Amino acid sequence: MKDFKKYYIIPAAPEEVYLALTHPLTIQAWTGDKAEMSAEPGTEFSLWDGSIVGKNLAFEEGKKIVQQWYFGEQAEDSIVTIKLHPHKYGTSAELRHTNIPDEAYEDIVEGWDNSYFGSLIEFYED
Repeated sequence: MKDFKKYYIIPAAPEEVYLALTHPLTIQAWTGDKAEMSAEPGTEFSLWDGSIVGKNLAFEEGKKIVQQWYFGEQAEDSIVTIKLHPHKYGTSAELRHTNIPDEAYEDIVEGWDNSYFGSLIEFYED
């Protein structure tokens, strides 16, 4: 199991980024795929038409999202925490993803950089 931590600069206000990560229609706009999401703790979510699934654990509006990502049978939960901080260029998104299965690590890191935050940054740059 591995952990991943990285900061991403997104050219939009933290409140906008929070909505882009928690509102299904906005998620669909920047991912191009069907999304199921609710900003209610205890609800399940699905991104990229089911490629990423898990459970929403906690929210702090405009500031923080905590989710459990499912990787099949696994002893320890894989937890994603995204903290949004104001930044002079918009938002600094602090990502921490814990307990990533070794065999999925490279794909997950590439997904965070390119598909997830890469797509979100491009969405706001256009």
